[in-house]
Parts: sequence; structure tokens; C-alpha cells
Amino acid sequence: MSRSRTYNRRNIFIVAVVVMLVAAALTVRLGYLMIFKSEDYAARAKALHERERAIKAKRGNIYDANGILLATNKPVCTISVIHAQITDPERVIQVLSKELGLSEERVRKRVEKVSSIERIKSNVDKEIADRIREYDLDGVMVDEDYKRYYPYDSLASKVLGFTGSDNQGVIGLEVKYDKYLNGIDGRILTLTTAYGVEIKNAAEDRIEPQAGNDLHLSLDINIQKYAEQAALKVREQKNAKSVKLIVMNPQNGEIYAMVNVPEFNLNDPYTLLDEIADDYEGQTLSPNKLNELLNGMWRNSCISDTYEPGSAFKIITAAAALEANLVKLTDSFFCPGYKKVEDRIIRCHKKGGHGSQNFIDGIKNSCNPVFMEIGARLGPEKTYYYYDKFGLFDKTGIDLPGEAGSIMHKLEDIKPVELATMSFGQSFQITPLQLLRAVSAIINGGKLITPHFGVSIRSADGSYIKELDYPVIENAISKESSETMKELLEAVVYDGTGKRAYLPGFRIGGKTATSEKLPRGNGKYISSFVGFAPADDPQVLAIVLIDEPTGIYYGGAIAAPVIGELFDNILPYLGIEERYTEEEMKQFNAGSIEVPDFVGKSRDEVKKLMKIYEFGEAYTIGEGDIVIEQFPLPGEKVNKKSDIILYYGGQNETRSSG
Repeated sequence: MSRSRTYNRRNIFIVAVVVMLVAAALTVRLGYLMIFKSEDYAARAKALHERERAIKAKRGNIYDANGILLATNKPVCTISVIHAQITDPERVIQVLSKELGLSEERVRKRVEKVSSIERIKSNVDKEIADRIREYDLDGVMVDEDYKRYYPYDSLASKVLGFTGSDNQGVIGLEVKYDKYLNGIDGRILTLTTAYGVEIKNAAEDRIEPQAGNDLHLSLDINIQKYAEQAALKVREQKNAKSVKLIVMNPQNGEIYAMVNVPEFNLNDPYTLLDEIADDYEGQTLSPNKLNELLNGMWRNSCISDTYEPGSAFKIITAAAALEANLVKLTDSFFCPGYKKVEDRIIRCHKKGGHGSQNFIDGIKNSCNPVFMEIGARLGPEKTYYYYDKFGLFDKTGIDLPGEAGSIMHKLEDIKPVELATMSFGQSFQITPLQLLRAVSAIINGGKLITPHFGVSIRSADGSYIKELDYPVIENAISKESSETMKELLEAVVYDGTGKRAYLPGFRIGGKTATSEKLPRGNGKYISSFVGFAPADDPQVLAIVLIDEPTGIYYGGAIAAPVIGELFDNILPYLGIEERYTEEEMKQFNAGSIEVPDFVGKSRDEVKKLMKIYEFGEAYTIGEGDIVIEQFPLPGEKVNKKSDIILYYGGQNETRSSG
């Protein structure tokens, strides 16, 4: 009996000790939590009862060289619902479906979803959002947001680019400078009950958004408009597939205009252009096909597409030969209309040949045999040495995404035939901008510049954040060779294949090109012209490419006038004044001649008109009956030296002997 009592007392004692130890441990733990971890758990408790909503930041504006807005922000709103706060779900579904133009089924899925917050629609016009606010629906949140807006719709669309629904850049300058343009979103923190209902009159924590910085460009809206008008005009006249046009300062690489027609509407970038959509009328496009068509519509061909530059590339060949001292201006050449290279007959564009001529005549006439001879003198190694100096193996470094590189032969694969065709711009491919960059170095005294649009990054109040600078490589060519090339290219415009770019009072240099597209013999061409002014001190350089023109397709006939007309508009705008030579003063004092209308006339009638208007005797190539197209257009003013180019059915040509 006593032994049993002793055992029970021991058990009670052990239990009591255990209870005291546990109580002590709990007391210590509770003290730790209350004293040392109180702030942490208070923060956690608060977080459980806080709801966070974003306040969208304004994206930075984009300005042209004159401070004109090219991209800005339009106030819009985001409509969301908070499931726990909705007291009349059917009313919410009915109102949001009606005001937002959404199906009731779509709205119902979001309204009935049990979550902290569900977005119904973003980029809602402020007028519609204000109407929704007036309904005062429990659980419906209307938050301010911003949508990108482009005041000029399609102007420079493939340069500026656009943003997605998240206001992030998708293509163009919008994506290239996204880190500067994109702001930092703010936040609104509200307190809620354990059931997720916001507590009325509870204090809100608000973190203000930070607006993005502004981007200032070299692109000039007025020059861009002139360039787009010129491109659209020739595209319509020639029923061309597309037209590309770039205008740049050859001294520092600032781009004033870059045109790719057809352009698309930046405020509606996901709608196909009518001319594209018409090709698929009545068809249901798969998502992949639609994306393919959209990407093609957005593509900036000036930097993303390569082509064979044709005779415009003779600028590069001539500059390399002069710099290497392998040709003199007085060197004599003979052109019978072709040149035999190994087992290949390579023809000149003039069937009967140019006969005997010096190097100056060879450039003015754009004579292929002359340049094949020069290319042979250079040889593959020297040719590639100068290609490298002119930056033709590298991308230009332009501040746009999606730039392509050149497609060249391997040095060891260049045989005499390849060397001959390369000399006049065939059998390799570059981008239009690569050619423009190389020409810049040749006419600016030897500086290999970096083409660019971005000039500076500034805050919303206009203060400078960053001046943008770009690499320049010196001594691509000597100043002496550069001066000679400028004189030669001015002669091309004044008295050569580029004379239709000639403007009295302005010294203009340039080079024509007519490139046959691959595969050879398909009858498709790219007509182009590279021009600059003033020829003695180039301040502006431009290139135009007319893709697949119908009818007359020679670069001298249809591309050179585009640059001539463009320069006629933008040279005075840039402050470049006319300087008439004595010869021009005499010539234009006599007055210019208005071009008669040859369209619909027979060959005999054309000859009579040529004599009456003192254009000289006309001659024909091949057979043709009725004129269906002419350059210049009827009523335009020309001087007596200008060629009149007529197009008959069957692609036959008539020219004046002058």
C-alpha cells in the first residue's frame, strides 16, 4: 500500500515538472513572438489585409528635330472587378457587357472567378470609364492608364514602331529606346477585411508613378512628309510593288527621313492594309499566316532587306581604284557594247557600246566594260580591302532593331567573272543603308559615320539626361580622292545618266542604277538613284529604290527625277541657296520649254513634235506603235538638253538625240 502511494507521488511530481517546463517554454516562446517578432508579424498581418493596384506611368514622348510630337500618350482606363466586394453580380455583368462591348459570357467568367482582382478590359476610353464610374457598382474598379498615341498615324511608321497592350515597345525606335521611354509604375495599397472587402475611410498608401524620359530625334517631320509624298507619287505612277527612300546628313549620320511605302497606321497596327487584305478576301487566315502578314507589313526594308545595288555601286569601285592609284581621269577605255571575261560575254547597257572614252566619260555613261576593267585592276584582295574600309562587311549600327548584314562571296571564291560583275554591283547583296553609309564616307572626306535617329534623352521638363553619340571611323578614303569623286558624281548629274536629277542653281552629284532582280530574266527590276547636294560641300544625301516598276524601269528615267523633285523641296528648307553658274544664267534666261503630250501619239507624230519643240531627231529601238507613257510628264518644264523618254507597247523606247 505504501509502495503504491510512493509510486503515485513520483508520477504526480514528474507530470508537474513536465507541465512547468512546457509552460516555461511557451512563456519564453510567447515572449519572443510578442517582443522580438512583433514587427514582422504585424507586417504579415497587414499584408493579409492589403490589396495592391498599379498606377500606370506615362511613357516618354518622342519628338522630331523641330520639337514636334511624333509619339505621346492618350489617357485611358483599366476596368477590373474584385469578387469579394461584388454585391450585385448580375447588374455588374449587364453594365460591363453593355459599356465595354463584351459578351456577357466573357464578363461573367471574370466576375464569378474567386480571386483578389480580375481585369475585365484595358485601354478603355476615358469617356466610357467615366460612365462606368457613375453606376457606382460595388466591386468594380476604374484605374487610370495610358495608351500610346501617334498624332500623324502612318508617318514614319516602320521607323517609330509602336507599343503593345502593356505599353512596351514592339518594333522600331519604341523598342530600341524602351529602357529610356518606359516609366516606373506607381501603386495604391488599400486595407481590406478578412473577407477581402475594402475598409471604407481606411488610410491608403500611395506610391506615385515616375514618367519615362523623352526621346529627341534627327528625323524631320517636314522632310519625312516631302519624302513620303515623292515616294507615293512615283509608286502610283509606276504601279510599283514598294518604294524605299532615305534622307541623311552625310557629315554626321543623322537621318532626316526614312520611307517605306506602303506604310501602316501606328494607331491601328494589327489591321492589315487594304492592299494586303484584298489578296486574301474571303479566306480565313490562320494565326500563323496573319502573324506572317503583319510582320511583313511592319518590316523596315531599308535596313532589313538586302538587294543587288547595280550601277550605283560603281561609286565604290571608282573610289577604290582612285584611292589605290590604279586609274587616272585621263585613262582611255573602249566599249564595243560588251566585254568577254573567261567564257562569259558580259554586256553594257548600251547595245552598240560607248566606243572610245576616258574614265570621266565611263562614269557619266555608267559603262560596264570600263568598270569591269577597273575591277580587274583592283583584283579580289584590294577589292575586299576597300569594301572593308567602306564598312560593307559590317552592319551600319543604326539605332533600329532588325538590321541585316551584307551577303558577299568568300574571298577564295572570287574568280574573274565574279570580280567583273561585282565591279558594277551584281552577284552580292547589301542593304540600301549600307550603300548610303559607304557613299557618305566617299563624299565627306573619308569619315565612316554611324547612321542614326536618336539625338538626346531628356526628362519631361526638357532637361538633358543623356546626349547620344555614335562611332566614327576616320580615313576610309583620302580627302583628295573624296574631292575627285564629288566632281565626277556631279558630272553624272550635269551631263550623264543622272541628268534628270539636275536642278539649276544647285550643285548635285549622284549615280543611277537599274538592278535586275533574281532570278535573271524574270523581267523584274529595282530602279534606284543616290544623290547628294551641294556637290562641293554635301549636307544632304538621299537614296530612292523603286521595286518592280511597270513600263520604263531605268534608274536615270524614273528614280533620278524623284530625288530631283525631293531636293527641289528640301534644299531651300535646309537653308541651301541657289548659286547659278554663268552658263545657267544664260541658259535659263532664255526660258524653259514645256513638254508636249506624247501619250497616244504614233512614232511619226512623235518625230514631228520633237522637231517642232527643238528636241532634235528622235530614234527608236525595236518596234512600237503608240506612246503609252512618257517622262517628263506633259506640261513639265525642261531645258533643251533634257531627254524625253517614251514608252511604247512592247517595252520599246524613244529618246531625243539631245
